Amino acid sequence: MVAFTLAPCFSLIRLARSALRSKMASAPSLVALLILGFLPPSLLAQTNEGDNSTVIYPAEYFIEYAPITANDMLDRIPGQGASGNSSNRGGSGGVPGGNPSSGGRGLGSGSSGGNEILINGKRTAGKNNRTSGLLERISAEQVKEIQIIRGTSGDLDVRGSGQVVNVILFEELSSNSISYQLSVQRAQDGEINPGGSASLSGQNGNLSYLFNAGSSPRYNHSISLESSILGDFLANDRVREERTRDQTNNEFSMNLGYDISGSSSLRFNALFAQNDDPSSVDRYTTNLRVQPNTLSTEREDIPGERDNWEIGGDYEFTRANGNRFKLLAIANQNNQAAIRERFTLLSDGSEEKILFLNTDSVTEEKILRGSYTLDIFQGQNIEFGLERAQTTLDSSLALGLAIDGGITSAAVGGLVPQRVANANSRVEEIRYEPFLIHNWIINPKMSLETTVLYETSEISQSGDVSNKRDFNFVKPKIDFRYDLTPTLQLRGGIEKIVNQLSFSDFVAANDEQDNDASTQAGNAQLRQQWQWRYNFNTEYRLPDDVGVVSAELYYARHEDIIDRIDVSISENNLQSANGNIGDGTEYGMNLNASIRMGMINLPNLLVNASFNLQDSEVTDPFLNIDRRFQLYQRGRVTLSFRHDLPQWHANWGMQYFDRIDGGMFRYDIDDIEFEVGKPRINLFAEHVDTRGLTYRVDIGAITDNSQCRRRTRFVGRISANVLEEIESRCTYGGRELSFRVNGTF
Repeated sequence: MVAFTLAPCFSLIRLARSALRSKMASAPSLVALLILGFLPPSLLAQTNEGDNSTVIYPAEYFIEYAPITANDMLDRIPGQGASGNSSNRGGSGGVPGGNPSSGGRGLGSGSSGGNEILINGKRTAGKNNRTSGLLERISAEQVKEIQIIRGTSGDLDVRGSGQVVNVILFEELSSNSISYQLSVQRAQDGEINPGGSASLSGQNGNLSYLFNAGSSPRYNHSISLESSILGDFLANDRVREERTRDQTNNEFSMNLGYDISGSSSLRFNALFAQNDDPSSVDRYTTNLRVQPNTLSTEREDIPGERDNWEIGGDYEFTRANGNRFKLLAIANQNNQAAIRERFTLLSDGSEEKILFLNTDSVTEEKILRGSYTLDIFQGQNIEFGLERAQTTLDSSLALGLAIDGGITSAAVGGLVPQRVANANSRVEEIRYEPFLIHNWIINPKMSLETTVLYETSEISQSGDVSNKRDFNFVKPKIDFRYDLTPTLQLRGGIEKIVNQLSFSDFVAANDEQDNDASTQAGNAQLRQQWQWRYNFNTEYRLPDDVGVVSAELYYARHEDIIDRIDVSISENNLQSANGNIGDGTEYGMNLNASIRMGMINLPNLLVNASFNLQDSEVTDPFLNIDRRFQLYQRGRVTLSFRHDLPQWHANWGMQYFDRIDGGMFRYDIDDIEFEVGKPRINLFAEHVDTRGLTYRVDIGAITDNSQCRRRTRFVGRISANVLEEIESRCTYGGRELSFRVNGTF
């Protein structure tokens, strides 16, 4: 029955994939195909009365599921659950960004198109301390309703998102709420790791608060098997590598809100986390070039240290005429340090150190953003403001090798120091971004949001390399939405996106992917990659909360694409680094469905499916051929379900993830890498007892979930086409088991 129901979807996928490959289909024909392929004629004719741009799920909707947290409630909403399409939970729920040294600097004046999560209409003044994480800490008893906002509005703290999930809490709580979680995880090598967290939330007069402390194990044990052949196709060696990362995330966070008056409010957030990740590697290499075969053994110790902190706050004042002033400030710091030492086992049983690599980086960010929103005409408002961001990266690297006759130094573990270009640097960016956002509710069915941002920045580098450059960009964006019917919405957008530069690309860094190369070169001459992006989206909400189906087409023209380039100083020392290689294109589609299976008398079975198919093209700088972007996924398939059994106070489900292999290439100066991977399947089961305790069992990666890589090495540059070696390597993470208990009191 299910297979019959989904058959039209699979036919649609085959047709759309064929159309994309042939590049012959026009945008209108594909759009019609996507809409009509999903919607039977009977559903297309149905309409609902009233405005359906915002869908409201009151607390009573979730009673039969006995949720413990706000996140449990969101999991039961079609199109929003974590067991469904992963992209639905992809929004920050706080502010855009991420690791500032990797290009996630600043806040931005709106969303980049993904779904966003707000609490009482507000986003969290944090980047690491994000709203999406708060949902696990907010008790379900505190939630009044959950709103799915499909339109745009000047009253929202985010703009231009696909959808906004707004979690509304009761204004006053009868008492404090304490939620807790106890967990235990078992890795494939049998290692047992406990974890837990506790949260206190409540309200005292005009003050609301949420405190959370937790320890979460991130232990990982993987096994890699590699075999290689030489350029004459004779066997070279066989390598078995066992890698263990004993990481635990210890974190404390707090979120405070205070209503100063009916027209002004203040929020404050803070976070401190320690995420040390000491790792060890055991490597066994069998030499197949000699008879009998010989075995060599190496081990690596990597005592990694990591910690980060963040504080943020925002103030909002609303005037009597409805105009609003908002001021937001964030400061954060991220510290990472690791000493990588490699030892080889000698024939007499002793060890010899052959590699010492010390890396240390400190990233700091300070952000200040102010804006003012005012109504100008009926149904129209404007928000204008300015954001200033200062980001710095202090990075250092020291390399020592075992070289006969060299002068050793204690600074590199008693080995011979090696000069590494651009090893010690400080990178700083000062960025200003004035912005203007116009929101226009044209009529009850149509809305238009227009954004213009001007980005001006100065990036300077000092230390081993001295450089200073200025950048200026105008970034317009248009977001148009049309409710064709109360249940069918069409969305279209055009946007110029400027990707922020990754500071880690400016400096020399540890190369963890290639045992034959200890470091990667930096490039102080990088320019921002940017694109014009066009998208068209359709979303249909089935009647009676049966589910949601959507389809999206997108096309992007990229400029100054960042990929590997040749930065060699001499022919005897070939080096590459990330650099700008030219222009390229990208296009694709996303199909999503989240449906309750009432048609087979299982209304509490929520099935989620998503299918992404995409392609790209750029000219390779080493071979001068047209190819896809670096490590570019051709597509992805996700299938999941959650089956609630209210009569037994239980639920269970599955998650299936797979990507379309064939496009994951990485071209470098002297090698070409190709990656494939097998699907991942997860299972889970939950039970809620009479005391309100939730017991959950997760079985992750029940298939082998191996990730494989083929690396083809060449003598000299790959353009010479002189084959040196072919390596085939597969990594197995193993099955993951976990058990946890959640409760509130």
